[in-house]
Amino acid sequence: MPGHIDRMAKTKKTVTLGLFAALSLGIYAFESLLPPLFVIPGIKPGLSNIITLYCLKRFGKKEAALVLLVRILISAMLFGNPISLLYSLTGGFAALGIEMISDALLKGKALHLTGAFGGMFHNMGQLLCALFILASVSVLAYAPYLILAGIITGLFTGLASFFLLKIKIPEQP
Repeated sequence: MPGHIDRMAKTKKTVTLGLFAALSLGIYAFESLLPPLFVIPGIKPGLSNIITLYCLKRFGKKEAALVLLVRILISAMLFGNPISLLYSLTGGFAALGIEMISDALLKGKALHLTGAFGGMFHNMGQLLCALFILASVSVLAYAPYLILAGIITGLFTGLASFFLLKIKIPEQP
């Protein structure tokens, strides 16, 4: 019976992560319908990062990376193109990488700051991707605006993740 219980636990975890990936994709799709919030092109709230941060804290690094990757790949297939896939992968994994480091250094006690670092690095990752693709340093003129926007939106997603983690989800039998 122990093998059966282990398989059930793995199946439950896989299904749960799939649901979080779908939720993240749904949030991303909703966000793509919103009008631009800022004058500068490409700045979005990054609400799907709430789910990535939640998964990082609740399940761990590997699981958060998997949920992020699934969301990015499916959103690129549904809403994007190969270039948007590059931007999303670069920004998403730059954000997740610094969020992992930040969470470890802050000992998990300041998720809003972890989110702020994530937002900032997401935008910097995308800016470096644009620098590489466009081969023009003129894109660096956006850096101050992207850093500020990333910090503000990241603070929000970090706080939202913090409060989401406070919700007690009952275990199913």
